[in-house]
Amino acid sequence: MSQISQLQALDAGTRRREARTVIASSYLGSTIEYYDFLLYATAAAVVFPKVFFTGMDEWVGVVAAYGTFAAGYVARPLGGIIFGHFGDRLGRKNMLIISMLVMGIASTLIGLVPGAAVAGAWGAVMLVFLRVCQGIAVGGEWGGAALMALEHSESGKRGFAASFVNAGAPTGAVLGTLVMGAFAALPNDQFLAWGWRVPFLLSFVLLGVGMFVRLKVTESPIFKAALEQEQAERAKAETAPGTVPGGTPVRREIPLLQVLRRPKTLIFTMLAGAAGFALQVVLATFSVTYAVSKGADRQGVLYAFAAASFVSIAFVIMGGRLSDKLGRRPVMIGGLVLFILYLTPMFQLLSSNNIGLIFVAFAIGLMIHSTLFGPLAAFVSEQFGTTSRYTGASLGYQLATLLGAGFTPGIVAQIFKDSGQNTAAVVWYLAIMSVVSIVFILLTREPKNNDLQTVRS
Repeated sequence: MSQISQLQALDAGTRRREARTVIASSYLGSTIEYYDFLLYATAAAVVFPKVFFTGMDEWVGVVAAYGTFAAGYVARPLGGIIFGHFGDRLGRKNMLIISMLVMGIASTLIGLVPGAAVAGAWGAVMLVFLRVCQGIAVGGEWGGAALMALEHSESGKRGFAASFVNAGAPTGAVLGTLVMGAFAALPNDQFLAWGWRVPFLLSFVLLGVGMFVRLKVTESPIFKAALEQEQAERAKAETAPGTVPGGTPVRREIPLLQVLRRPKTLIFTMLAGAAGFALQVVLATFSVTYAVSKGADRQGVLYAFAAASFVSIAFVIMGGRLSDKLGRRPVMIGGLVLFILYLTPMFQLLSSNNIGLIFVAFAIGLMIHSTLFGPLAAFVSEQFGTTSRYTGASLGYQLATLLGAGFTPGIVAQIFKDSGQNTAAVVWYLAIMSVVSIVFILLTREPKNNDLQTVRS
């Protein structure tokens, strides 16, 4: 009996329990990974310019710190290719365990990197190296977690199931911002000397929790079935009439080559998702720096962002669920249109020097963004066949993050500086990116009803 037949033979209650376990583990694992990855974003906004890039103009230091932040996004596609290859060959579960191990160790070591006063430029070099390791890890994490949730779920509920992986991003942001905000209450000299390091060192504790959960999940039944089908096809081909005994066995095609045979799907997926990541990272980095530069209390701004991120978690899941009803494309396009309209009021609220209004700015922005972010995991993953889905989804998603988020904080900070600290230029930049993504979402096929059991793309 095939793996799919075995799965169908299980009673509905057993299937639902297994799906819930996998979704919960994907959510928790994603939360831990994004705690580590986005904690760096907060530190890049409020700490690194003063610790690793001292002696510069304030906004030049910010741009330099965001350059190290971008290194993680540059490395994410590489992580998607590496982990995707082995995830499509060997299975999703083992790659998720390895990616979490790499992330936890790299994040812990960031908390030990000496500042410019001790190590000079070498501190920044070590920071970039560890940030690259973070990028490789999260590049492999997302695809595996999204596919485990997606491939264990029932048809018609895939957007809802996969949205829990993306909900890990705001949850991780809440956790990281709260922890960093707590230490930001220290006197400024103590915070910059050692306080900011503690949240990174706590990554080692979260690593233990995450590994315990990850080891308990089961492998994707759809992947197992695809592997079984391919093995049967190879055995049939090798024993077919005319086959030379002992001849060269049929080899599986490299997953990356399967994906690159259809470059249009990869490129369209990348451009469709890019603006969502640009908007997400601007909220987490530039907007925090901007609000503080207008006189708002640093700790208050961090807590406002954390509270708004907490509110947005439910909206990410609601966005995924709504996409199961209406389709991925209409929900994502609606979110982008609303965000374009909201950009100017958002910066007005952020410049108010009022923590309550700053919270409103973050909350509305993140709720609108969630309608785009919730369906994105399913939208990307459903574009590819099973034997190349880990590679294709990871690479498409991570290229979108590189294009949309990797360089955006630095570009936006530079635009803001060059325009005489005028947010109108920033608004135009983000609006144009959003329009580009809307166009490519429209050009990409609606994947809501795609058959996930298709072995090849």
